[in-house]
Amino acid sequence: MSHNTFGHLFRMTTFGESHGSTIGCVVDGCPPRIPLTEADVQVWMDKRRPGQSRFTTQRKEPDTVRIVSGVVVDEATRVKVTTGAPIALLVDNVDVRSKDYGEIENQYRPGHADFTYDAKYGVRDHRGGGRSSARETAMRVAAGAIARKIVGDVRIRGALVQLGPHRIDRSRWDDAQIDENAFFCPDPGIVPAWEAYLDGVRKAGSSCGAVIEVWADGVPPGWGSPVYGKLDAELASALMGINAVKAVEIGDGMAVAAMSGEDNADEMRHGENGAPTFLSNHAGGILGGISTGQRVVARFAVKPTSSILTPRRSVDRFGAEVDVRTKGRHDPCVGIRAVPVGEAMMAIVLADAFLRHRAQVGTGAPWPFPAREPARG
Repeated sequence: MSHNTFGHLFRMTTFGESHGSTIGCVVDGCPPRIPLTEADVQVWMDKRRPGQSRFTTQRKEPDTVRIVSGVVVDEATRVKVTTGAPIALLVDNVDVRSKDYGEIENQYRPGHADFTYDAKYGVRDHRGGGRSSARETAMRVAAGAIARKIVGDVRIRGALVQLGPHRIDRSRWDDAQIDENAFFCPDPGIVPAWEAYLDGVRKAGSSCGAVIEVWADGVPPGWGSPVYGKLDAELASALMGINAVKAVEIGDGMAVAAMSGEDNADEMRHGENGAPTFLSNHAGGILGGISTGQRVVARFAVKPTSSILTPRRSVDRFGAEVDVRTKGRHDPCVGIRAVPVGEAMMAIVLADAFLRHRAQVGTGAPWPFPAREPARG
């Protein structure tokens, strides 16, 4: 199985299966002398960790991360720092229940990757889906923690903005509320309705989808490259590559199709330090594949979890028609824990973009614009 690596200069390779002994990743391309400890990674792993509320899978995984290469204690500061070598991180799987999947060993779950993996490789790991499981995304979060160290002052956040058919009221958006509820929701007014809705979905043995919004503040203008290295294309690829994601949009996304040219244009005026000030951000902070200096904004849609208790019609690998009912512990909405995963993928793309930008044009920036010469009369 190829294509387990993402990135160009900052590269992440993940490995391991949902019900294997260990999952892990190798991060290559991290610059040296960046302070890095397990605690720096664990704080982000804990945001994604399963079993933290009744609204996520009850699989109890502490997701304790170990850094096994690529760092050394600096003799002068006595702090662990990166060496520039590949950084390997490991997480043990401690709460697997593979017997829950015994009945579907030869059955294809509708909406799942069971059939496509079998069609491509002639073999599949039915225990939790193997590599197709969202368990793999834990290591994306670990790699994202390192990426955040590289981008420095860039602030990356994410939030759940739609659960099933229920959207937040953006007039009540409050960043401070995102970490105060089980949904990473910025609208405290809708949380009780989401709780009641998801309780009903879970009790019915079903699942629902979600929309996640991720954004980054502090990205300077100039990151990304034209044509085939566009920042928005790299970001779309990163987010679409998350398990169960079926749609990605940048900025206003699909809504721009209904706009006029006047409405969609992000107008500019002369700002401080010679740099332009944008009067809107329909483009999501990216124009021509290059960051504008505004907030970088993306949203992605996650489909309902395929592993549900409600019987669904399917076939098995021998051609027999079957009704599939998936036992075990599953997220009634996998989109909730996709919030920290989306943040991590945003961080990985931005770290890669920064390193590629630095490699091409150096550490200097073209700001401020040179002062305009006075008009000659």
